[in-house]
Parts: sequence; C-alpha cells; structure tokens
Amino acid sequence: MRLSIVVPVLDEAEGIEGFLHQFDAARRDGHELIVVDGGSDDETVLRARPWCDVLLTSAPGRAQQMQIGVNAASGDALWFVHADTLLRPGIFRSVVAALAQEHGTWGRFNVRLSGRHWMFRVIERMINLRSRLSAIATGDQAMFVKRSALTRIGGIPVQALLEDVELSKRLKRQGRPICLVEKLTTSSRRWETHGIWRTIALMWGLRFRYFLGADPERLRRQYYGGS
Repeated sequence: MRLSIVVPVLDEAEGIEGFLHQFDAARRDGHELIVVDGGSDDETVLRARPWCDVLLTSAPGRAQQMQIGVNAASGDALWFVHADTLLRPGIFRSVVAALAQEHGTWGRFNVRLSGRHWMFRVIERMINLRSRLSAIATGDQAMFVKRSALTRIGGIPVQALLEDVELSKRLKRQGRPICLVEKLTTSSRRWETHGIWRTIALMWGLRFRYFLGADPERLRRQYYGGS
C-alpha cells in the first residue's frame, strides 16, 4: 500500500524544513509527500519545495487545501498531517499496517500536547478518550483513510471549519476508526496563546453549535476572531 501524505500549510516557514524532514524515510520507502500552501506571506513555499514530492498552492482554507492534495495524490491511501506535529521515526509503517487489516478503512492516532503544564496532560487524555468513545477524530490526530473509502463519501467536506469532524461523521458510516495508541505530539500553542480554559470553552462551544446545525462559516469567524 502506498501512502500519499498531505500537509496543508500556512505561514509555517520557521519550522517547515524540520517538520518535512520527518518524512524522509517514508519517501525512501516509496510513499509520496504533498504540501499544499494556502497563500503564505512568509517563505514557507520556498523552504518546503526541496523537502516534498509535490508542492501546490491554494486559496486559504484547510479543507480546500486537503482536497487539492487529494486530487493530486497517486497513493492507495491518504494521510493528513498538520505542520505542527512531531512524529516518532518510522510511524508511517503503523498507518500502512492499520490499513492493511481486513476491515481497516480509516483511523487516527492518539495525541500528546507539547506544553508542560499539568493541565495539558488532562486535555490530551480527554481528547483521546472522547475520540475513542465518539468515533470522531480531529485533524491534529493525523487522520488516515483508504482512497476508496474517501471516494465513496465524495472526498473532503470543503467547509470553513470542523471539516475533520464532518469527515469523521461520514467515514464512520463505513465503520469505526482504527485508534492507534501510539502518540503524536501536537502543538499546544493555541492554548498557551489564548488561555487554557478559554480555549477549552471555545472548542466545546463550537462543537456543540455545530451539532445543533450552526453554519461552519459563522463558527470560523468565532474561532479566528475575524469578520
């Protein structure tokens, strides 16, 4: 099974080379690395180009960037990884093994937050438990899916926010996700910048409003604080 690793990025120049370097072994094993830039104002594109197989540009919007990556991909399965994720060496083989299972259709990893505050240990455990109980994954859990399964649901839900939740809802109609207990480390910068309790309240509020049918564009404006 050949993976197409899709990375949506925006203004990640500071760390993009080190991040993409994590996929060197996967590329040597024949897997494909696709970076989709959403209109960065820094040197993300320039710095990323030597470290990936395909570099594309897009209008901003993670869901749209992901779908553009899917359209360009040639692999049997897609693996979506955020640019603030720290991977254990060789972890891509866990994705291949999971999808090679008889009923392996899609899945995600457990996460660990990068911050040292004790509250981050609580938050990460709650994220992983919530995901296991609900069969809903989030983008920072590095979701992976067979191309055939993604095609059956019409591709990535291109919406302004919570595309990961909507994607999970559609995929779990084909079966529950494979929950890999190996942990990825994802950035806690939003919690650190905006405050832990405020961020928890915001994220739970957004999810609840989406569950009640709120427009993703309105939720995006609330999340990013824009107009």
